[in-house]
Amino acid sequence: MTATPPSDRDTIAAIATAPGAGGVGIVRLSGPRARAIGEAVAARRLRPRHAHHVRFVDASGEAIDDGIALYFAAPASYTGEDVVELQAHGSPAVLQALAARCGALGARRARPGEFSERAFLEGRLDLAQAEAVADLIAAADERAARAARRALDGEFSRRVDALADELLAVRVHVEAAIDFADEPLDTLGGAALRRRFASLSADLDALLAAAERGRRLRDGLHAVIVGPPNAGKSSLLNALAGSERAIVTDIAGTTRDLLHETIRSDGVELTLVDTAGLREGGDAIEREGMRRARDELARADLAIVVLDARDPESGRAAVADAIAGVPARLWLHNKADLLEPAAAAALDDDRIALSARTGQGLDALHVQLRRLAQGEGADASEGAFTARARHVEALRRAQAELADAGVQLEREVLDLAAESLRQAHDALGEITGRVRADDLLGHIFSSFCIGK
Repeated sequence: MTATPPSDRDTIAAIATAPGAGGVGIVRLSGPRARAIGEAVAARRLRPRHAHHVRFVDASGEAIDDGIALYFAAPASYTGEDVVELQAHGSPAVLQALAARCGALGARRARPGEFSERAFLEGRLDLAQAEAVADLIAAADERAARAARRALDGEFSRRVDALADELLAVRVHVEAAIDFADEPLDTLGGAALRRRFASLSADLDALLAAAERGRRLRDGLHAVIVGPPNAGKSSLLNALAGSERAIVTDIAGTTRDLLHETIRSDGVELTLVDTAGLREGGDAIEREGMRRARDELARADLAIVVLDARDPESGRAAVADAIAGVPARLWLHNKADLLEPAAAAALDDDRIALSARTGQGLDALHVQLRRLAQGEGADASEGAFTARARHVEALRRAQAELADAGVQLEREVLDLAAESLRQAHDALGEITGRVRADDLLGHIFSSFCIGK
């Protein structure tokens, strides 16, 4: 995707409001001919940044509708180009007629996300902010909408840019020291460099943690229910989903494949995955189910480990290796209704006694799920911003390159340290679009709605 000069771009048009009938609907134009096309449809001259009450007309001069026409002159517009918005009654037929009239006058139908793509290409938004536009539109609750708004306002981008600036300063110091390879690093400001590097690493770790919270806020928590056979995993899925989604029997190995269910709990979106019970042996189909369970755990944010409260230790050993790489775990002692009350109450804080059958302990589970999704503390979501999986992946690559640079600095292998710092800097640049691959832009903006 090569940037085209604004004067050579097509003028694009699209219905910018949601499908269906409504009180008001908007057709948006952007590009070098937006004003001329808007004035032809509105049958009058349009002044920048003025709301004009007009009658929209077709090619023969017949009225399509009456409404408001707004003209935003470049570069003071959303896209940085000339933009016209035609606000009519929200009838699908009226809006289609307006869009068709714009097309007949030379506007091309916009691709999904093309308005935001042009805003990015014209420097009105960076890439993370452009993605936040789509996140704000898709926000499922007020908390997610606030976080997307913060990302759109540039909070995430500012932190990435500040980190990139500091990383660049460290990189310049290292590369300058390469010219004095015969000198020990400590004589070239090595102590100050190491302090600055340590601070940079801590800031990157903090930003990665914030981005991971933002990604969970946007995408929800990917939680895999795991445990030995007959511990009650499928019963737990049904209890959390509020319906009989999984088959429940007393026969070990009933669940053979993965079962996905998306739920919302206290404003937190959860993708729950029920899996085959983990144990030694089993037939070929059950072993394949266990292999898929382990693959799913490799992608999980959270392992919900379900153990039989009557004999939890035997089940714990069966899942220990499978959950070793999962970032967070919840240990649930199911079937607590079959225990004496004193035994259920004696569990440590990191274990929850519950009964998927009676509902005992489910409130405590919801509290823990909300805590894990939002981060530690009641105010963890305050100041949060939305982030995407690609942002988290880029930050992890930057973190790995920075760790490698630290090793090379300790060895005083400065050319390798400088290369790792360059790779880390490029990874940060991918987040905001300072460094980008053309196919990445196409993938990102194709997921937007048409008209945005």
